[in-house]
Amino acid sequence: MSQRNSLSAGFADPVHDAQNAFRRVLDALSRPGRPVVLGKPLRGLALGPAMAHLLLALTDGDTAVWWQQNNRAAAEWLRFHTGAPLAATPREAAFAVLGDAATLPPLDTFAAGSADSPEGSATLLVEVPSLEAGPAVEWGGPGIREMQTVRIAGLADNFWAQWQVNHAAFPQGVDIVFTCADAALGLPRTTRVRRLEGL
Repeated sequence: MSQRNSLSAGFADPVHDAQNAFRRVLDALSRPGRPVVLGKPLRGLALGPAMAHLLLALTDGDTAVWWQQNNRAAAEWLRFHTGAPLAATPREAAFAVLGDAATLPPLDTFAAGSADSPEGSATLLVEVPSLEAGPAVEWGGPGIREMQTVRIAGLADNFWAQWQVNHAAFPQGVDIVFTCADAALGLPRTTRVRRLEGL
């Protein structure tokens, strides 16, 4: 597959499709634990459709992106379509693309913002094997009417312990969007998590 073909993949209708994806990810983050569908696969791109749509909708020339895995073709594709530069380290990233959920860097290696500027934190985009088949955890907090059971597969054993620390640091802390194929699930820093199955 040529670089030209990889770079040619993007939204068919850039304005409309980006607005639609942006609304959907906002919905995912305002209603934690409820998956949203984010479009069809983009031809010639080695990223899941939800991940690709999120990157096209959320990034621009001012949002540095850190890639967990060395995916030069995808990074160049994103730079071509949105102007998003590469972040040299996780701490410098506005967004992080994390394709191996089991080996995520510690959450505290990413920018958490400050008490005065919590919006300076990173958003982690994490591809997982399933949004339905992992160990059960209960989520609660803003946007969740009652405790909601969520099952995300492929996370490290200590992930939810790290999340408790991240949540306790509010208003600082990272936000996360999990993706699997064409679906996305938002986990904002305001969400508290209760582990159910001996995690």
